[in-house]
Amino acid sequence: MSPDSVVIRNCEGIEELRKCVALQKEIWNFSDAELVPLRMFVVAEKIGGQVMGAFEGKEMIGFALSIPGNRSGHLYLHSHMLAVGKQYRNSGVGRRLKLFQRKDAIARGIELIEWTFDPLEIKNAYLNIEKLGAIARRYNINQYGITSSPLQGGLPSDRLIAEWWLKSKRVQALLQTGKRTPFTCETTIAVPAQIYDWKAAPETRIQAQQVQERNREQFLRHFSEGLAVLGYERDGQGNGRFLLGRWDEKWSYASKA
Repeated sequence: MSPDSVVIRNCEGIEELRKCVALQKEIWNFSDAELVPLRMFVVAEKIGGQVMGAFEGKEMIGFALSIPGNRSGHLYLHSHMLAVGKQYRNSGVGRRLKLFQRKDAIARGIELIEWTFDPLEIKNAYLNIEKLGAIARRYNINQYGITSSPLQGGLPSDRLIAEWWLKSKRVQALLQTGKRTPFTCETTIAVPAQIYDWKAAPETRIQAQQVQERNREQFLRHFSEGLAVLGYERDGQGNGRFLLGRWDEKWSYASKA
């Protein structure tokens, strides 16, 4: 696949929305009861959300779904789902979808996109924090319950909430230079590379659960102390490490930075 052959654009018509539902089923292998239905994609498109697709020719290889939200009087977008077909992962398609979301949101005067992500997913955490410039300072325990997706490995669906302050100096500097804004790291939270194998096998799942429970306690404690995830590191063996430091609320909006 050539990067130039992939087009990122808004989905058009109900048949392309059906392709989003089919790709969702292929990637997560949810039971039908847990699938985001076609009606939700239609509604999101109608009420100011985002339904965007990545296309190679006529084939949809990825999509992003967002719905509008409001917190403390501020309009934002909740990016509920981003999917990239298995054979197209690690090709930059996911990041391009996120950047297209950002461009669209800024054009509409929206400065914040949020989404949830599994703290045990190392590559996804690295993308969110290091390649996009999102931060995290909230942690939800078992947000979606025990899901039918084998990707969850039967564990509670704990989630970090990514905050992507689209026009902040942190995000703008990262996207322009490829470098994260320096900060003082006060503590770290580790995720071993073996976590995927541990989740996949029933006989080792208890080890994955122990990592999840240990990290859950650390996230909740450090967030209550005012720390936030501001960086992420991966070593040569594939282990991941969240870097936590102090986040100043005034950095969120570019006009207040």
